[in-house]
Amino acid sequence: METKTDQPFWHLDKAGALKQFGVNEQGLSDREAIKRRTQYGPNTIKANTSSSALLLFLSQFKSPITLMLIAAALLSAGLGDVADTLIILAIVMISSFLGFWQEKGASDAVKELMKMVQLHCNVLRDGKTKEIPVENVVPGDVVILSAGDVIPGDSLILESQELFVDEAAFTGETYPVEKNAGVLPASTPLAKRSNALFMGSHVISGKASALIIKTGKQTEFGQISAGLQARVPETDFEKGIRKFGYMLMEITLLLVIIIFGINVFLHKPVLDSFLFSLALAVGLTPQLLPAIISVNLSTGARRMAKQQVIVKRLSSIENFGSMNILCSDKTGTITEGKVKLKDTLDINGRHSDKVLQYAWLNASLQQGFNNPIDAAICAEYKGPANTYQVQTEIPYDFIRKRLTIQLKNQKENFAITKGALNNILAVCSQVETVGGKVQAIADSTAAIHKQYEQLSAAGYRTLGVAYKPADAKQDFTKADEKDMVFIGFITLFDPLKANVADLMAKMNDLGVKLKFITGDNALVAKSLALQIGITDPQILTGGDLLKMTNAALFHKAPLTDVFAEVEPNQKERIITILKKAGNVVGFMGDGINDAPALHTADVGISVNTAVDVAKEAADIVLLSSGLEVLIDGIIEGRKTFANTMKYIFMATSANFGNMFSMAGASLFLKFLPLLPKQILLTNLLTDFPEMAIATDRVDQINIQSPQRWDLRFIKRFMITFGLLSSVFDYLTFGVLIFVFHANEKVFQTGWFAESVISATLIVLVVRTRLPFFKSLPGKYLAIATVMILLLVLALPLTPLAAWFGFTRLPLSYYGWMLLIIVCYLGSAELAKRAFYRKMNAAANKQMLTVLKE
Repeated sequence: METKTDQPFWHLDKAGALKQFGVNEQGLSDREAIKRRTQYGPNTIKANTSSSALLLFLSQFKSPITLMLIAAALLSAGLGDVADTLIILAIVMISSFLGFWQEKGASDAVKELMKMVQLHCNVLRDGKTKEIPVENVVPGDVVILSAGDVIPGDSLILESQELFVDEAAFTGETYPVEKNAGVLPASTPLAKRSNALFMGSHVISGKASALIIKTGKQTEFGQISAGLQARVPETDFEKGIRKFGYMLMEITLLLVIIIFGINVFLHKPVLDSFLFSLALAVGLTPQLLPAIISVNLSTGARRMAKQQVIVKRLSSIENFGSMNILCSDKTGTITEGKVKLKDTLDINGRHSDKVLQYAWLNASLQQGFNNPIDAAICAEYKGPANTYQVQTEIPYDFIRKRLTIQLKNQKENFAITKGALNNILAVCSQVETVGGKVQAIADSTAAIHKQYEQLSAAGYRTLGVAYKPADAKQDFTKADEKDMVFIGFITLFDPLKANVADLMAKMNDLGVKLKFITGDNALVAKSLALQIGITDPQILTGGDLLKMTNAALFHKAPLTDVFAEVEPNQKERIITILKKAGNVVGFMGDGINDAPALHTADVGISVNTAVDVAKEAADIVLLSSGLEVLIDGIIEGRKTFANTMKYIFMATSANFGNMFSMAGASLFLKFLPLLPKQILLTNLLTDFPEMAIATDRVDQINIQSPQRWDLRFIKRFMITFGLLSSVFDYLTFGVLIFVFHANEKVFQTGWFAESVISATLIVLVVRTRLPFFKSLPGKYLAIATVMILLLVLALPLTPLAAWFGFTRLPLSYYGWMLLIIVCYLGSAELAKRAFYRKMNAAANKQMLTVLKE
């Protein structure tokens, strides 16, 4: 059915909107929903990826150097050198295809993982409530919304109850906006459309049913995103890769210009010199770096998925590995995450069946969002069956911190309120004593607070319960929440996990400091901290935070173990300050009000059972909560980062050394040290084993502490091992020229063999800080290395040799080459020890300087 979605829908009444979209209050049929899904497409603002495979393949050729090389090769063909042109183009195509194949596999793996953490929403289909993926929502769907739900499309409210929505993405207003059904003028601005809901916002409290009007890119959010072309902020790792790319570009351009100029000055053929210079540039550039990074990250994501950790944003893996502070609520991390009812008590601290019954009525009849506290109360109630009906409900929100239900039967009509004790006491003027007598609360206030402190100090979360007679003729409202009668306490506890002490020790061993941010009072927080072995817990309360300047908090926050009595908006401030203090901060949250903190943290972590808005904001989603899963995820994140850095170390040091050698050799040789096609083949063969680096073993030393990008370290590594590589290249040149008196083909073949074999074997040395014989490579890296060695040794003996301009080498040359390579590997091992010893000494010196300051 065709529907007009371009008119101001907030100007429509309920009946008119339903009629226009050809739907009634029972919702669409499944058959009609499928038709509309075909008509309107998926409900997403992301670009259509149907042509992504082709675009991904074409993107392999986007490097200016690669394009120039193709153009120069075609020019060479025009001048008659067709064979060389075909070989160069074939190598470029093979290299590009390998990059495409790796990145395509990585992309497909991530798509599969993302399906595991899809957002869902409740819609009416054929009159029944049905949970479907948000992407399958279509115009005309009737959605059922409650606290924590993401709004799945621009929609008109049909019915609502105490509905408050966060629309900060559109209006910049941090406070929730109240929404109601109704009709507004067509000219009403977006911020005033109180009867409309917009994709990209989410429900803070209350409930509603709404008619979806627009989906995907047609929504306000979709149009804003398309207009701004918004990008997610770069991670520290992405910034490092970008800066690293700029550094290589500068070196490459400088080399190309100098080498080309010198070769032309020495009267070597201009086209050959140009091709040689471009091939040098390609050789210096780790062409497969984007593919290797994608493969490493996607392989890491798949390994993390096996550990119950789903990565939504691949680049966040590096931050996960770099994280040194994790902020989290205690629930589910150090506790079982299963709230249990301890007792229901009267004002004197004795068990009370009436308090239990009233708490159960409130918990079992509320229609807001499911929560573990209400579930715990319902699970323990064994009293009389319910004889009441709900007249009205005032849902829980984070300002009132209480939930009120108005109940009625033939004889009674009254309201029951339960919630945070101080917020309950704030609306109570009376108290019910043990004998059922109601009296003024003033005389009992001190005793109530004393009882509350004792229960909190014992580690129990303590809520209050109150009631008030109501009028059947009118619904109870927020304004009626006053002069209520306080009847007692609900005490709850969340048992500690059996192995929590060991898990905390593991986190500390990994260099990750766990900080708890909780809404519980300071007494409960202190009791918990003592139970898990923190002997002198440093605690800051939300009240303390309000009084502190950012400068004071900057010094205090890193030393604090527990942030207690924290308001939702204070979580973001804590994380921001910890980041400014130089930490990589993770935040684990699953609540409605955790989204800002999840966005602010370097790594936003949520669980699959979290509300939609928390899962949407998170970078990483855990399929089960707890420190065990987090620890496994952190280790996998560090392995992924370590393997990515291995490729960078290998590629830059070997490539830089080879290119420096070639550049120098071209100055004193009458011919090019390697032909352009031979340089490209060298680069392709040395990259091939490194494609298996994602599966390589990682040493314990790379896992035991947070890993961070360090461009200065990479530069020093590249120069140190690049120059060392060049020393042995020049020894090879000496042997070829002075021992074998090599002509052009023998020289090029001899150096090609030494260059590829040494670059392939040096991987075994630089991939680890340990002596290479103490840290063996992974199976696939070892197999790839052996394959390349055999191929290089066999190549001069095959018909392919003539294509590439190679020839057979004297048998004695292999003995000299073996000697040079063995000396090279031994020297690299010694240089590695000295290099890391020097770097560690510099790091320790810097740390001492910081501590003194």
